[in-house]
Amino acid sequence: MAIQRGRDLLLKLDEADTGTFVTVAGLRSRRLDFSTDTIDVTTGDSPERWRELLGGAGVRRARVSGAGVFRDDASDAAVRAVFFAGAIRPWRVVLPDFGTVEGPFLLASLEFSGEHDGEMSFELALESAGALTFTES
Repeated sequence: MAIQRGRDLLLKLDEADTGTFVTVAGLRSRRLDFSTDTIDVTTGDSPERWRELLGGAGVRRARVSGAGVFRDDASDAAVRAVFFAGAIRPWRVVLPDFGTVEGPFLLASLEFSGEHDGEMSFELALESAGALTFTES
């Protein structure tokens, strides 16, 4: 993947679960993390007492986080509605020249903040809630 602008990473929401995604929020910072739990299968017979892990057995998960300002009233309302409903909805994360991650996420955290002489901003965190797909660009 070549050097790219961070602003090109997009976060999209399918609020009604209809297959129609809209870009939400003017994210100024974004992060996509993938992780897997490890299953330790080390025994007394492990070579030179080195830890051994069981491949492909751990729980996989993705976390998306970001901070910024809402694009408009509609995106603000959509994100708030999903959060307060506790709804798991399809989200799409677009990484240009790399690929797209798509699947069900729970909006696990939504924070608002603002300075007295600045704009209102927010931070959010999404936790994967099912199987995700990755499509290369």
